[in-house]
Amino acid sequence: MIGKLSGVLEYRADDHVLLDVRGVGYIVFCSDRTLASLPAVGTVLALYTDLIVREDLLQLFGFTSLQEKEWHRLLMSVQGVGAKASLAILSTLGPEGVSRAIALGDWNTVKSARGIGPKTAQRVVNELKDKAPKVMAMGGTLGLALGTQNAEPGVGEGVGEDANHVAGADDEAVVEGALSAGGAKGSAKVSAAASTAASRVSAQSDALSALSNLGYAPGEAAGAVAEAAGAAPEAETSVLIRAALKLLAPKG
Repeated sequence: MIGKLSGVLEYRADDHVLLDVRGVGYIVFCSDRTLASLPAVGTVLALYTDLIVREDLLQLFGFTSLQEKEWHRLLMSVQGVGAKASLAILSTLGPEGVSRAIALGDWNTVKSARGIGPKTAQRVVNELKDKAPKVMAMGGTLGLALGTQNAEPGVGEGVGEDANHVAGADDEAVVEGALSAGGAKGSAKVSAAASTAASRVSAQSDALSALSNLGYAPGEAAGAVAEAAGAAPEAETSVLIRAALKLLAPKG
C-alpha cells in the first residue's frame, strides 16, 4: 500500500497531477480544493495517498491532510459513494466542512455536492456520524507529509483528574487548564499552500482533544466543536473551546 509520495510536481490537469518520484511518474487524483492549494509546477510536493485496487484498474488519490484522506476512505465505505462522489463531496465542503456537516447531522449540506442526492446524503450522515469525532481529532497536514513538521500531542493531552472537577469554574480557567496541561499550542507550522486550512483543522482537533479530556463524550464534543467552528471558522483553539463549553453547558 502506498501511503505517501514525495517528489516534483510535473504537471497538473483538471482532476489529477503527475508527481515525479526519482524518475517514476505517478498520476494522483485529487479533489478540486486540494488541486487549488498545491504549489506551482516544478515544486517539491508531498501528498498522503490512498491506492484503490480493482481487477482492471489501479488509481492513486492524493490529499494534503490525514483528515481529508480518512474522510475519503470512510465516504467510499458508504453504499452508493464511489471515488468520484467522495472527491465531489470533499471538493465542495473540504475535510473541515465534511466533519462539521456529519457531526451536526446536516445532510442538506452534504447534498450540495455535485451528483449527491438526498438519499445518499442522508446515508452518509447516518452511517458516518459516529466516526466524526475520531476524524476531527486527526491533525496530520501537508507539513507532516513533507517532513517539515513534527507531530505534537494534541491540546488537552495529559489533562489530569483535576480538570474534571472544574465544571463550576469559569470558561477562562477551564480553557487555561486544558491548554497548559497538554503543553501544545494548537496550530503548527505547515507549508504556505495549506497553512490556513491546516490551522483550522489543528484548532478543531486540539479543541476536541481538550473537551474529551475534560470528560465530554466524543459525539457531543464533536458536535459542539463543529457548531463553534461553523460560527467562527478562523477561531483559535482557546476560542473554540470556550464557545464549545458554552454550547455544552446545561440549559436552564
